[in-house]
Amino acid sequence: MNGNEPVRYKVAEAARLAGVSASTLRLWESQGLVVPLRSETGHRQYSTDDVARLKRISWFRAERGLNPAAIREALELEDATGPATDGGDASLPSEIGRRLRSLRHAAGKTLDQVASDVGITASTLSTLERTSQGVSFKTLHDLADYYGTTVSRLSGEESDIAPALVRAGEWRTWPATTPGVTVQILAQGQTVMDCHRFVLAPGATSEGAYRHDGEEFIHVLSGRLELVLDADQFFDLAPGDSLYFESRRYHSWRNRHDGETILIWVNTPPTF
Repeated sequence: MNGNEPVRYKVAEAARLAGVSASTLRLWESQGLVVPLRSETGHRQYSTDDVARLKRISWFRAERGLNPAAIREALELEDATGPATDGGDASLPSEIGRRLRSLRHAAGKTLDQVASDVGITASTLSTLERTSQGVSFKTLHDLADYYGTTVSRLSGEESDIAPALVRAGEWRTWPATTPGVTVQILAQGQTVMDCHRFVLAPGATSEGAYRHDGEEFIHVLSGRLELVLDADQFFDLAPGDSLYFESRRYHSWRNRHDGETILIWVNTPPTF
């Protein structure tokens, strides 16, 4: 291993660092509390973040006496209420890759099987599962649809802790899975609408069309957005323009402005 590669621990090493037995680690994995990476030969490999998570699980079990379900809830609550970033945004944890890997394992699928079904390469899916980054918006949506969930849920948006008022600049943000696309949450919790503020860097695009159930509304605050419906209806949206359409129609988009494009995007029901 060279100095640039992340540290990986085998089962015995991770168990020793966490102060538990190797069989306990395997039990926690079966309970969905931790999902380690796998080597090409199928051996478990734990990252430093995994080891830190193992120590928290051990503490919750020993000091708080929590059962697996309660530990999972406690960990998710810690993730959802993490510290604010320097810019003031309470960023959601970059757990999309971990969630996707857990869903794939639960479905009993290999990287090659899921990648083939979704229409991407296994290396792209592997990178996403390891880093929570590196895919287009369309691919992220396709994966969510494949597993019977939504992009919003994968991003950890739903939470029981949901303030009714969200102040300007205090938006929580999705993990940055797609280059040039920042998604900020305007209404938190288990709502009947997905309400988001999109900030698109120059050249940002969905990289393909996708669709889902529901209806959606777009209002452009600044910049310029091109949105295409069903591959043959083109809409060039300028500041102040709005568009309402059925989500079941294939839609794709790109930032046509040489600077940022900022828009309000609402989906209902929350199927995005």
